[in-house]
Amino acid sequence: MKNQVTRLAYSSKRVHQGTIKNRLLAFFSLLCICHQVHAQDPSFSQFFASPLTLNPALTGKFDGSVRVAGNYRDQWPSVNKAYITSTASIDLAVLQNKLPTNDRLGIGFMAMTDKTADGILTSNYFSFSTAYHKAVDEDGLQQIGVGFQGSYANKLLDGPRLRFLDGLQVDGTWLPSPTERENLTQVTTHYFDMNAGILYNGSFNGSNAVYLGASLYHLNQPKESFLGVDKVILPTRLTIHAGGYFPSSSKYTSWYVSALYNQQATASEWVMGGALEISAGSDENYPVNFYLGAWVRMNNVTDAVIPYIGLDYGSFNLGMTYDVNVSAFKVATQGRGGLEISLIYILKRSEGQSVQSVQCPRF
Repeated sequence: MKNQVTRLAYSSKRVHQGTIKNRLLAFFSLLCICHQVHAQDPSFSQFFASPLTLNPALTGKFDGSVRVAGNYRDQWPSVNKAYITSTASIDLAVLQNKLPTNDRLGIGFMAMTDKTADGILTSNYFSFSTAYHKAVDEDGLQQIGVGFQGSYANKLLDGPRLRFLDGLQVDGTWLPSPTERENLTQVTTHYFDMNAGILYNGSFNGSNAVYLGASLYHLNQPKESFLGVDKVILPTRLTIHAGGYFPSSSKYTSWYVSALYNQQATASEWVMGGALEISAGSDENYPVNFYLGAWVRMNNVTDAVIPYIGLDYGSFNLGMTYDVNVSAFKVATQGRGGLEISLIYILKRSEGQSVQSVQCPRF
């Protein structure tokens, strides 16, 4: 969803001559246009491995007591390190022995940083979320969860590193004027954000599992303003995601499928695909599984093909994808899409804790 952002930021830097303030205003106007054309929210190809950025209702929704997750994405590295996004999160189940059987209450914390244009614009987010998952049948095969999340966002623009067209030399080098380097400053903005989501997961026969979720981010439509003049309203983002787990006829293989739809202002995208799980161990308490799969991302065109490989090793899950850019923008990116790595650790339940009857969403 960031194609248009990079095209504008790297090919439309022509701003009118004038004061430093006018130049900064022009730059922020460019950011405003980006907000209106394409969503600014950071996103992951492995959306299923970043639960607290996908849906607050996924808080505490896993087979264990504590989950620690980390994500790293380097998108379009050939375009001067266009976007580098990292997250770290922890969520856990609380009051497990005081809730009705198969019910679960989760709380979670997340930190995320997103660096644009080699860190010229840095966005930091800190979030707290909670969710309650209610079993709607006595066997716990059908469950509904509702979650809420509050976030604090802080953004820093490194003004001295901005480059404008009139600084471009004939030989292709940049030569900022002395006044630019002296007068441009670092500016910040911050705001508080509210998000919410709902999740259904269930099983048809006790061995397979399906889920469907929806979330709304920026419910309060916070306003961004670096200079205190023009304020940009951050539009609400709608996310719908679904998936399923289906064992095959062989006890050593299973199929996972998932799909994602995002809409924010006039921007939208689809991501869909799946993975094959191959079991290499028989110990359920210490699984060793391999995953091979692929997803496809589409907006107004087919944007990228995303091959995926993964590994379960005991309590750890490691995933890696690489966006293969197939849109017209592949010329600017030199065919280099984006490397993404995810790592999740889940602490298993201790003896005496309730056990859910249906598998939790994983992909």
